[in-house]
Amino acid sequence: MSEVQEPLNGELGARVAVDTSAMDWTPSPSGSVWRKRVHRVGPAESGQVTSVVRYEADSKFPPHDHPEGEEILVLEGVFSDEHGDWAAGTYLLNPEGFRHAPFSKPGCVIFVKLRQYPGLDRVQLQLETDSLAWQATDDEGRSLKALYQQEGFADQVRLEKWEAGTAPGVIEWTDGAELFVISGSFSDGEGNYGAGSWLRLPPGTRHEPRTDAGCELYIKEAAFGLLRPG
Repeated sequence: MSEVQEPLNGELGARVAVDTSAMDWTPSPSGSVWRKRVHRVGPAESGQVTSVVRYEADSKFPPHDHPEGEEILVLEGVFSDEHGDWAAGTYLLNPEGFRHAPFSKPGCVIFVKLRQYPGLDRVQLQLETDSLAWQATDDEGRSLKALYQQEGFADQVRLEKWEAGTAPGVIEWTDGAELFVISGSFSDGEGNYGAGSWLRLPPGTRHEPRTDAGCELYIKEAAFGLLRPG
C-alpha cells in the first residue's frame, strides 16, 4: 500500500498560489515521467493530486485504473494511450471505471487532476479545444470556451482568454475556484502570475485581476466539495 505523506496544500480555507515554472521536476515511479505537484492529500501514489507532469520521449506507464476519475489538459507535445493520441490543447475527462496505459512517443507536458471527479454517471470527454470557438462574455476583452458542465454535478471547467489590457474588475469566486495560467500572465493585489502558475481560491474570495500582455487560463469552479482536506 502506498505510504501516506504529509499533505501538500491541504488546508482548503487558505488561498494558494504556486509558480510551477520555478519548481524542480521530481521523479515518478516511472523513470521517464516527471512531475510537479501543487496539491496532494492521501497516499503518495494513490491520493488526491493536482500536478504538472512531463513525459520524456518514448516513456510509458503500466495499465492502471482511475478511481474517482482523472482530468487532463495537454499543454505540450502528444499524450497517448490505447484509446488515442492527444495533441497539445486536448482536454480529457476520464470518469470512474476508466483504465488505460498512457505513453508518449515524442514526449509531452500535461496538467493533471486525479481522484477529483467521483460519480459513475459522469460523461467521458475528449475535446480538441483549439477547434472550439471563443465565446464572448459580458466583460470586454474576456472570452471563454466551456469544457465541462453536467447536470447533477456542481463543478464546471472552462478556458478563458483575456486580451491585453483586460481588467474585468472585482471578481468574487462564490463557490471557490482553481486557476492555471496556460500562457501569458495576469496580476492582482496579491501578486503576479505567469505561465505555469496555479491558484486555488477558497469560496468567497474576491480579487481584482488585470492583464497587461494578455493570458489564457484554465478555470475550474465549484469543486471544493470534492477536495479532501489535509
